[in-house]
Amino acid sequence: MKTHKDLDVWKKSITLVKEIYEFTSTFPKEEFYGITSQLRRCAVSIPSNIAEGAARNHKKEFIQFLYISLGSISELDTQIIICRELNFINNDQFSHIQKNIEDIRAMILGLINYLNNKA
Repeated sequence: MKTHKDLDVWKKSITLVKEIYEFTSTFPKEEFYGITSQLRRCAVSIPSNIAEGAARNHKKEFIQFLYISLGSISELDTQIIICRELNFINNDQFSHIQKNIEDIRAMILGLINYLNNKA
């Protein structure tokens, strides 16, 4: 690995950030400082923590930042469920984002396992 930009999980999480920004642009304006801001912040946190961890000198630190990303993806998952409950997103949007969240979660866990087993 050269940099975080070479990691598929980082690339996929950047795509997720763009998707979150796109669909939250249709949310009610009064939600801009509420759920919209929350969704955007935790989505941005995912690739940001992957990047920061990858830049660290030690595997243990990288794993710690991957766990922070995992926390952010779980936070995003919860917020997406809330958005669906409030009818801010439709079933197709919900399913699409849920699939991406699950894919990224699995990729982060896979990377953690790989790093833990690496000599």
